[in-house]
Amino acid sequence: MPDVETQDPQLKADSIGFVDALVIGLAATSPAYSLAAVIGAITAAVGVYAPGALLASFVPMALIATAFLYLNRVDQDCGTTFSWVTRALGPWFGWIGGWAITMTGVLVIGSLADVGVSFTLRTFGADAAADDAWVRMPLAIALILLLTWICILGTDVSARLQNVLILAQVVSLLVFAAVAITKAVSDNSTLDPIDPSWSWLNPFGAGGANLSTALLLGVFAYWGWESAVNLSEETTDGASTPGRAAVWSTLVLLATYVSVAVAVVAYAGTAWLSENAGEEEFVFAYLSEEVMGGWSWVVLASVATSAIASTQTTIIPASRTGLSMARRHAIPAHFGRIDPRHRTPYVSTWWVAGIAIVWYVSIYQVSANALFDSLTALALLIAFYYALTGIACAVYHRRHLLESPKNLLLIGVGPVAGALMLIWLLVLSVRDMSDPANSYSGQSWLGVGPPLVIGLGIFLTGVVLMLFWRTRDARYWQERAGVPDPDVVHGVKTGQADPDGLEG
Repeated sequence: MPDVETQDPQLKADSIGFVDALVIGLAATSPAYSLAAVIGAITAAVGVYAPGALLASFVPMALIATAFLYLNRVDQDCGTTFSWVTRALGPWFGWIGGWAITMTGVLVIGSLADVGVSFTLRTFGADAAADDAWVRMPLAIALILLLTWICILGTDVSARLQNVLILAQVVSLLVFAAVAITKAVSDNSTLDPIDPSWSWLNPFGAGGANLSTALLLGVFAYWGWESAVNLSEETTDGASTPGRAAVWSTLVLLATYVSVAVAVVAYAGTAWLSENAGEEEFVFAYLSEEVMGGWSWVVLASVATSAIASTQTTIIPASRTGLSMARRHAIPAHFGRIDPRHRTPYVSTWWVAGIAIVWYVSIYQVSANALFDSLTALALLIAFYYALTGIACAVYHRRHLLESPKNLLLIGVGPVAGALMLIWLLVLSVRDMSDPANSYSGQSWLGVGPPLVIGLGIFLTGVVLMLFWRTRDARYWQERAGVPDPDVVHGVKTGQADPDGLEG
């Protein structure tokens, strides 16, 4: 099998800078869409402590973001978790980690495009069309194809589009939050307002199983910030910029999420939000009308641009992971081909889009609720590969953990603590998903909830494909697990005073 790296051009280096990387990390998380999707359900679970739950969910994300920061400093590979876990824990864990990243994109791209189309139609008053699946689906498929084409045109082109989209949604969300809080405290809300309190930031206010449910939803809301790190080979100063962008994106998300959560709970009250927890589109559409009046289109457009932006940026990590896996012979070399003109991984990008479209159309034939169940299954895959990354960070740098308190905390204790939190949430999510009553459809598949069947089914499919490819090409599995020569990173000698690039 020919080596992809010698027959194809490389990714386009220095295509984007820090601001572009930060924007892509934010856009992949889809702040407006994520809030629309989870705020009702989180409030139903923990009431006025919804802001506190989002604050608590930030903790494992911040710790794992630190792991991404320090792992990227020593290995600027667009496959991120796949490459790092392979080096630290061996090829078996690395392969399944790469599979998890790719499949999270496949599961969510269709839903994001669907929401983007729906809210765009609502922005222009076409509510009837937005409610018609046979109108939305063709438009969503067309949107996926358009955004895939833009991804192939170049990372710099994608970044310019994202700069416009993220500015529109973050600004509109903060304006919405300010107006909602003002109306709530001045008793001008049309619902059941509550005066904001600092106690709302207490993540343990509700406690018990309700807290774990809210934390799971919070993890989903924050997921996606690492997309900036998948572009490390295409970013200026790839050893530093993508990791810093990932960390800063989590901080911006924290401020945005907590602000909007406080505003929504204060304006609408917990009873109304709990009653409409399963009507994500209705909640934000209704609240935007009530809060913004004639300017309600601003919030609707924010959710629309959020979902559209995230549709595009979700394609990026999945396609780059495919490229990285192909370069290491973990999947067929064809997936690693790079467009000679635009310097982007066009084969893996089109494959991701194609499989996502097939999944979206197929699962929608089961029911609209089945599509939401597939999104719930994301919690399993997200928690799994984030936890793997946290553990890999400590293992990869294990020779340097005791060199300083900073090393022990930032590349050892912190990432492992974040991983353990996510493993705990993973176990809780498996427990909750086993009950069909906890799914959107309320149906029983094989005696358990559909999200668990979908999540475990995708994981087992990955194991089967991994074993199959192992019989066809064993080169990837011949890599030695563990930390490489501490004085060599990608074959290049580093400074003796800082062998793993941890300082700075």
